[in-house]
Amino acid sequence: MTASILASTASGLRLALISAMLLGPLVTLGAMHSNEVAVAKRGAGLLLFVSLQRQSMS
Repeated sequence: MTASILASTASGLRLALISAMLLGPLVTLGAMHSNEVAVAKRGAGLLLFVSLQRQSMS
């Protein structure tokens, strides 16, 4: 019984490690991209966005 619990724990830790290694870079890229969108919606980026939206409506 103890051996099966130890084996299950080891498998779970391996799965968690592999998941973290695969998803870590994707999460990092997603976080970097979300910051770029927030920056683009301020200042000159917002002005350009609004002017392009107005031009497309007319």
